[in-house]
Amino acid sequence: MRDYKRLLLSNKAWAEELKDENPKFFSRQAGGQSPAFLWIGCSDSRVSPEQMTMTQPGGMFIHRNIANLVYEDDLNLMSVLQYAVMALKVKHVIVCGHYGCGGIRAAMEGGVDGSVDRWLENARAVRHAHAEELLAVNEPDARLSRLVELNVRDQLVRLARTPTVQTAFHSGQPLHLHGWVYDIRDGHIKPLLDLDADSSIEDLGVPASVL
Repeated sequence: MRDYKRLLLSNKAWAEELKDENPKFFSRQAGGQSPAFLWIGCSDSRVSPEQMTMTQPGGMFIHRNIANLVYEDDLNLMSVLQYAVMALKVKHVIVCGHYGCGGIRAAMEGGVDGSVDRWLENARAVRHAHAEELLAVNEPDARLSRLVELNVRDQLVRLARTPTVQTAFHSGQPLHLHGWVYDIRDGHIKPLLDLDADSSIEDLGVPASVL
């Protein structure tokens, strides 16, 4: 059987299982969405946010890109962020990277060109900004893992500085930002950093070259 046909059969089985468990599931889904979370993660096929957190459909608004990067001129991400925060009123925004990230490895080692190379400019800026710390890590895989963590932290701070998030903070809207890393080796999520309206971003020591 062709792979794409297997997907369609799996979809039918999934839909029937949900209807058996809750006959009103899809009628309620059609009535609208009110997710509590916006997830900004990596496009890696091994990193499935709803599956790894056991979140049902309707609980999480999702944006994914290579290496979970935040660009203020990324119309896609900024539109998702604006809609999630201003219209859906999500209470939590999560930036989640993952160990073993191919995008972060490419930002560290090179070897890519074209659109991917241009996209990773932000990740390379993180690498350059923290070059001294990274060079002090002798083991290559540990150095890559540290860059994954630094990238999540710096992207979260960039997110906190966007007009949408700042507007929510200043208006008193309940909003919390979380930086996480998923470990594909054991399936666990590691929390790194939490930010809210009372956080002092300047005290985090994120280099201006990254922001």
